[in-house]
Formats: sequence, structure tokens, C-alpha cells
Amino acid sequence: MSLFSKQNKEVFTAPLGKNNPVTVQVLGICSALAVTAQLKPAIVMGLSVTIIVALSNLVISLLRKTIPNRVRIIIQLVVVAALVTIVSEVLKAFAYDVSVQLSVYIGLIITNCILMGRLEAFAMSNGPWESLLDGLGNGLGYAKILVIVAFIRELLGSGCLFGYQVIPQWCYNHGYLNNGLMLMPPMALIIVGCIIWWQRAHNKDLQEQ
Repeated sequence: MSLFSKQNKEVFTAPLGKNNPVTVQVLGICSALAVTAQLKPAIVMGLSVTIIVALSNLVISLLRKTIPNRVRIIIQLVVVAALVTIVSEVLKAFAYDVSVQLSVYIGLIITNCILMGRLEAFAMSNGPWESLLDGLGNGLGYAKILVIVAFIRELLGSGCLFGYQVIPQWCYNHGYLNNGLMLMPPMALIIVGCIIWWQRAHNKDLQEQ
């Protein structure tokens, strides 16, 4: 099978849209609530999950024929835990401030439903290249939703993006106020709900599910 066949392209692109892990499969919702008050940590979290899902998919796919069925979950957890530890240490070394902002949520990536779901549903029964594409697609699909939610929350909640004021001062001079509710976790759930509604409203396939 060609590396860039139509089937492989579908494996990569489906999670970015019509089979998004957050808005369609409804996985990884907890971290979407916890790390999206600002854009920077949301981007770092999204990239971290993408790297971990892609690499864990690849490793498990390479090992799948040698993994005894009765211990497959334990081996998957060991692989994911090792990758999470590496990513956590890299963040502490090169992006300490973001690492502090993300706090325990980087460590909790190991419990992210997307990871175990892709390992069980895809990597255990597909080749390394396809598994890598699946991991990248699902990770980027997850990151896409985090970035959208964080963009809305930080912009409307504090008038800033990446810590820089975006809404001009004259708006505040004429009575504009930041919406403090946007910085509270429930607003993340509401925004995700709106994205799910919009996606289903514009996709007939999802309306039939």
C-alpha cells in the first residue's frame, strides 16, 4: 500500500474533522476544560498529546505481534508512561513556565481516553505507518479543539492572546468589559458543546448517528 494512499490520507484527515476525538468521539473532554483558559498552555498541551499519541501508536504497532494478549494493557501503559515522562522532563527543561501552568495535567495524559482508545482500536491491528498517521491525526484533532476553545476564552475573558492585549484600549474606554465567566471551566464545556452542535448541524452523516 502506498504511503500516501487515499486510505492513509483518510486515516490522517478524518480525526481533524468528521471523526474528531473530542467533538465526535467525545474523548479528552477533561483536559479541554482544564488547560484552555489561555492559548499558550493549550497549544503546548495539544502538541504534547499529539507527540505522545503518535509515538505510542508507532511503538505498539511495531510490538503488536509480540505482545501477549493478557498483558497488552500493561505494556501499553508502560509505553505511554515512558513517553509522558520524557515530554514532561523536556517541558521542565525548555518551557518551565508553561510546565508549571499545566501542572499535573501533563502527567495525567496517561489517563487520556484518546491514547488508550487509539492503541486498542488501531495500533494493535494496523501497521506502523498507518498507526503513526492515526496518532498524528487524532492528536492534531484534539489540539485543534483545544486551540479554538482557548482562543475564544482568552480573547473574551481577558482581551489578550499570548499575554498581549488584542482588544484595543478605546473599546474599554467606551464601556467594554472582559467576560470573567470565560475564564471559568464551565465555559469551556459550553464552548465545546457549541462546536459539537455546529459540527453536527453541518454534517449530515453525524446527524444520523
